[in-house]
Amino acid sequence: MKLQRIKEAILLVIFIAGGSISYGQSKLENPVFNVNFPDPTVIRVADTYYAYATNGSINGKNYNIPVAVSTDLQNWSLAGDALPQKPGWAKKDFWAPHVLYDAAIKKYVMFYSGEKGLNIGKCLGVAFSDKPEGPFVDKGEPLVSGKGFVNIDPFAFIDPKSGKKLLYWGSGHEPIRVQELSDDWKTFKNDSKPQFLVFPGKEKDYDQLVEGAWIDYHKGTYYLYFSGDNCCGPKAKYAVLIARSKSAFGPFIRLSEERKISSSVILRRDSIWIAPGHNSIFKDKRGSTFTAYHAIPIAKDSLKQEYETRVMLIKRVKYENGWPVIK
Repeated sequence: MKLQRIKEAILLVIFIAGGSISYGQSKLENPVFNVNFPDPTVIRVADTYYAYATNGSINGKNYNIPVAVSTDLQNWSLAGDALPQKPGWAKKDFWAPHVLYDAAIKKYVMFYSGEKGLNIGKCLGVAFSDKPEGPFVDKGEPLVSGKGFVNIDPFAFIDPKSGKKLLYWGSGHEPIRVQELSDDWKTFKNDSKPQFLVFPGKEKDYDQLVEGAWIDYHKGTYYLYFSGDNCCGPKAKYAVLIARSKSAFGPFIRLSEERKISSSVILRRDSIWIAPGHNSIFKDKRGSTFTAYHAIPIAKDSLKQEYETRVMLIKRVKYENGWPVIK
């Protein structure tokens, strides 16, 4: 009892002095990975975290889908290329991978987009691996193809209510959509059709284009995180928005609709970062919720500002009054 009182007194002194106490990974220094690592997906496997990103060059080496590892979320190191061999149907633009583990087939499953060229737009592919770091091997043909860049930013999900395997995706100034997949993840179910969930152009800011869908199922509610407008370049204007539903298939109600306000944005530009977005949601070892996303650092000298490097950041997420808040 005496020892407990001493501990409480120490905590009280720290609180009065204005100090802060870090609990596990609840306090991180950003960026956590200061290299070009856009569209990050973070998953946890036992005590190790794995992060996957869009293709690009890191430290002078090109990666189709770079994968990084960490044991504490603060310190990351490259583990290699999760997709070392390009699939026969695609030559470039291996974007926004999403990885999950399916215990039923004992495989890690990775969805991503790619482009073959020859006037064929972005396509969605799926690949499999025995290990989270890969190598992932593509199934041999795209899951869905089309013109432009509509078929990007896939997010795969096993609905905890129905057990259905679902795929969310979309961009190209079209709605974000969802469709049921087969049990082996390789095709859409024969009797399924894509259902539109979130449409662009419903809000004044960050909403002319919607993409980067991610579902977090929290206490019986499906929270749809998505990003809006322009992710990259000198005119980058990007942010994370939120909507929610009681069903994986919607209808999804935006934060702006629920609260009668003008915007559903929960993460936007500040004095340090330009165009934060394309987030993933995951839990740490203690069950706390975090989001990983990319952003462009603001240069101290505006004449030296560059827009090609999107680094990875991680922040804590808490659900308050029925909606997520990024701390």
